[in-house]
Formats: sequence, structure tokens, C-alpha cells
Amino acid sequence: VGAVQVTLPDGKKLVTPSGSTVLDVVKQIGSGLARAALAAKIDGRQVDLAHTLDEDVSLEVLTFTQPEGREIFWHSSTHLMAQAIKELFPDTQLTIGPPIEEGFYYDFDKPEPFTAEDLEKIETRMTELANADLPVHRREVSREEAVALFSGLNENYKLEMIDELDQDETISVYEQGDFVDLCRGPHLPSTGKIKSFRLLNVAGAYWRGDENNKMLQRIYGVSYPDLKQLKEYLERIEEAERRDQ
Repeated sequence: VGAVQVTLPDGKKLVTPSGSTVLDVVKQIGSGLARAALAAKIDGRQVDLAHTLDEDVSLEVLTFTQPEGREIFWHSSTHLMAQAIKELFPDTQLTIGPPIEEGFYYDFDKPEPFTAEDLEKIETRMTELANADLPVHRREVSREEAVALFSGLNENYKLEMIDELDQDETISVYEQGDFVDLCRGPHLPSTGKIKSFRLLNVAGAYWRGDENNKMLQRIYGVSYPDLKQLKEYLERIEEAERRDQ
């Protein structure tokens, strides 16, 4: 087995066997960092911790303390929410779910409106899925495989998105448990990293922001690696609301 040289941001170099994962290297750096790691950047490109190394690279570990780390954390949180919703409301169709400045949202096409009770059920199921610590896997697929997969799932919005991808673009899906979503990634290594979250509200949003398209339901949420940060966020929001009154 050959070896690859990994250069860290401080200039320090590590040597690891070719085929090692990013997480293997992070564990060499330290167990505390390995616990906090969410994803990484290889030569400036974001990758999952499961990404394998077969050539010399520069490596930067991403944690929740960095903006890019938070974006990945919140992006993975949208998948956790979507997984819970697909289990509870199987007729719901998925559209897109990005991270935003603080937290995330996901737009859903569901025949009936989401109620406050629905949000509670979704949060409860999200907690169960997070506690199950499901591994998150990236899989690259051909265009034909992607079309067959999402056709079988009746995910029409995903089919529209696949159709708009460049012919030479790599298509990847992310899987956790029975849930699968079309996504470039990267994502957290498992659902258990998402320790605390709150679904905040539901709003209407047109598909692709075009009022000629269907009105979707957008669920906003926030999530954190620990309960303390969630409580601090909710206190900040309450304080801001009090000031606005």
C-alpha cells in the first residue's frame, strides 16, 4: 500500500496509507477534533469524512465553529427533517432544502397543510432518527440510475432537477436508513451528530420562487450540536421579539 502526505493548515504534514479516509487522518490529529469534525476540505473542496485519500492533499477539518461547518450541519438537518416527514406523511414530495444564515428550511409539496401538531410529531420522529445514529452514505449514480430511483419514489421535483443537470455533471445521492435524497453534499457522517433542534414555523413558497408554479410548504428550523446552543438561540429570538413589541 502506498502512502499519501496530508498538509494541515498550520503547515504540519502527516503521512497516512493510501485509501485512508479523511476521518482516519482526523483521528491521527486528535480524538477531540475527530468528535467535533463534521466534514473537511481537500485542496479547498468540501468532502465527507468518509472520502478516501489516494494522493497528496491539503486538509482542513470543518467543525460547527466555522461558517462552512455550520452550513453542512444545517444542510444535513434538512435531510433529517425530510426523512421524518416522508415516514410520517409518505405522500409528501420533496423539493429543495438548503441551509440559511441561521438554520435551514425545506420546501415540501403536501396535499394538506402542516399543523402545529404535525411539527411536534416531526420533531419527535427526528429525535428518534438522530438517536438511532444512522450512518449517512454518499453514492454516485448514473443519470439513468437517478431517474429510475426517483421515478420509483414518485419524486417528480427531483426528476425535474436531474433533467436540468449538465450531461457531464456527477450525480450523487445521500442515503440514511431508508431515506434517499438527490444531493451534492457533503453531509455529516451520521444522524447522531444532530443533538438538538427546533422546527420554528411553516410558510408558503412557490416552487422555484415563481408565482406561476405550485405553492409549496416551507418548514423552517434550527439545529445545534448541543442543547445549550439551541437554548441560547431561542433566548436571543425571544429577546428580539420583546424589543420589537
